[in-house]
Amino acid sequence: MPGSPSSSWALYRARFASIFQNADTSVLVAFWLFGLINNVLYVIILSAAQDLVGSDVPKGLVLLADVLPSFLTKLIAPYFIHKVPYWLRVIAFVSASSVGMFMLALTPPERSVGVKMAGVIFASLSSGAGELSFLGLTHYYGHMSLAAWGSGTGAAGLIGAGLYVMFTDWIGFSVRHSLLASAFLPVIMLVSFFLILPRGPLRQGKGARDYRPIPDRDLGRDGIEDDPPTVNATSSLLVPESRIASAALEADNADALHKLGANIRRARSLFLPYMLPLLLVYVAEYTINQGVSPTLLFPLESTPFREYRDFYPMYGFLYQLGVFISRSSIAFIRIKHLYFPSLLQVGNLVILTLHALLPFIPSVYLVFIIIFWEGLLGGAVYVNTFAEIMQNVPTSEREFSLGATSVSDSGGICIAGFVSMAMEVRLCDWQVHHGRDWCKKIQVSQR
Repeated sequence: MPGSPSSSWALYRARFASIFQNADTSVLVAFWLFGLINNVLYVIILSAAQDLVGSDVPKGLVLLADVLPSFLTKLIAPYFIHKVPYWLRVIAFVSASSVGMFMLALTPPERSVGVKMAGVIFASLSSGAGELSFLGLTHYYGHMSLAAWGSGTGAAGLIGAGLYVMFTDWIGFSVRHSLLASAFLPVIMLVSFFLILPRGPLRQGKGARDYRPIPDRDLGRDGIEDDPPTVNATSSLLVPESRIASAALEADNADALHKLGANIRRARSLFLPYMLPLLLVYVAEYTINQGVSPTLLFPLESTPFREYRDFYPMYGFLYQLGVFISRSSIAFIRIKHLYFPSLLQVGNLVILTLHALLPFIPSVYLVFIIIFWEGLLGGAVYVNTFAEIMQNVPTSEREFSLGATSVSDSGGICIAGFVSMAMEVRLCDWQVHHGRDWCKKIQVSQR
């Protein structure tokens, strides 16, 4: 019967099957792994922020070191990174991110925070360039590659935060050994690009895009170029080629300037419909994550934790769980009005900030729910923003638009980092002044 549970389930199964009917499994696996590995180190670093710097240094400093280089990369690189082949980019990403994690893992606890932040910067540069590159790469592999990338980035949050909680809290590994093991994860990106991803669509797309017709010349009746005027043997040999080379160089320079101007105009047209809602949601959620959540503490006897340091990684895990679920839902649920979930995220920031100042939420488990909801909203805006670009932006502009819009999430996180550095300190001082000194009882990990 129409409308019966059985018919509804049949329609759902048919829709599910149609979504994946023509999808190439190798493409899905490759892009899922790209999203996972490109983002997982970023998440591990943020999960370890409290153990890396303790309570005396704002977690916003780690956030800034983790995202500011990425932001600058996304801001500048879209205008020239297309000159670098994808295979070379992947090798560079793997090298930079592994070096960064080794610096973090091998720096003794008593050494300067600056050395650790240098390692974070290496990983951040790799992550930022990787995100705009792989988003641009989805242009050659279709909508399902974007869905796989989005799911992989969501899984990175879940796996990164979950692994860190599992290693340090449940199994009892040291922070150093947990970070050292993560330094080998980028190798998976090499396997994904060189062994799993079919390279045919990329070669075909590049070949079609790079084709440039040879300028017409004045040909004789037999299709042979007319002889140039000759003055002497030397001029007849050298002058024509010199002029042709000079003209080609001038044409290339003019073409490059024209493309740069066109790309700047495209970026401006992307701001209101796509960049601004993505920027807004990231400002709100990362201000929560780095500026507010370190102060969302409760008496230990009313929580499932043994130490105050345990709150922060758990909040990060629940946030990433929500991000994973929402980023993986793009094949089934589409959100076209991007500002609505962005404004809901701002509401989450207001509620949790008020609770940090004037505690009115009676249980940590309610905070868990809000943090999970925060992750759902953030992941939904991210993946639906790029889905809207894939659907609405012309094919010729799509690769650039996908990469250029990715600057919004890093820009939002940078803003949140600066806000969080001040906000966490102020909230913690307020709590101590009002008899709640829990935020001062968290120290740098010595393990």
